[in-house]
Amino acid sequence: MADPHGNRLVVDSLGKSFALPGRQQGHRQVLAGVSFTAQPGEFVSVIGPSGCGKSTLFNTLAGLETPDSGRIRFGDETRPAAAHCAYMPQKDLLFPWRTVLDNTILGLQVHGVAKAEARRRALELFDAFGLSGFEDARPSQLSGGMRQRAALLRTVVQERELLLLDEPFGALDSLTRTEMQGWLQDVWQRYRWMVLMITHDIREAVYLSDRVVVLSTCPATVRREVRVDLPRPRTLSMITEPEFAASEQELLDVLTAETPPPPGRISSRRS
Repeated sequence: MADPHGNRLVVDSLGKSFALPGRQQGHRQVLAGVSFTAQPGEFVSVIGPSGCGKSTLFNTLAGLETPDSGRIRFGDETRPAAAHCAYMPQKDLLFPWRTVLDNTILGLQVHGVAKAEARRRALELFDAFGLSGFEDARPSQLSGGMRQRAALLRTVVQERELLLLDEPFGALDSLTRTEMQGWLQDVWQRYRWMVLMITHDIREAVYLSDRVVVLSTCPATVRREVRVDLPRPRTLSMITEPEFAASEQELLDVLTAETPPPPGRISSRRS
């Protein structure tokens, strides 16, 4: 279980721009004062129009990009925010020549943990992640869902305060995705990590999250934060309940009011 007295994530007025490529001059602003928080043990999803800056936000949290303005902090910690984060990108990025076990310890090895100790830590999680018996298998021998569980185990075993999940199930078929959503909820309830997850699936966001942060079109600001007050554990049957539908509709309304219509069509944006 997560420490209820652990550090709170604070994203405060985060701004980020990139230089325009080629002969173009100037900069393109991607983040324009993004602010939100996340509490220890909280599951927060981040949604927004395609290209709005969600991945840039995650790259900045993970220390892969430097913000132009604003700051990220964990409680009163003076260490860089990236020291608190473990990042799982969209693709599983498992090395085909390494066993599943040796793939899951890569993050620990990068941070200087001895191989034997890294293997010991990872093996403790194999049963909870449904990977027992596949320690010596190669990634090519795993299903898509199992590969994603291995990638998440590789992220979790680093024991950071915040897990950054960037569209973790985006490449899976619909049935496998549904199964993985249920599995992720179960394992999250067991360990209560602080999670930030990017998703383009509104139903997934409602099903998994305590709160959903909705970003605007680029340059991104926070349009709204929606709290999902549904009991846990959540089941698939809840999708048809009025409370679930109301949360889903609220998020859809925010997104459709924000997203411009395709060229040549009349805008249906509400004032």
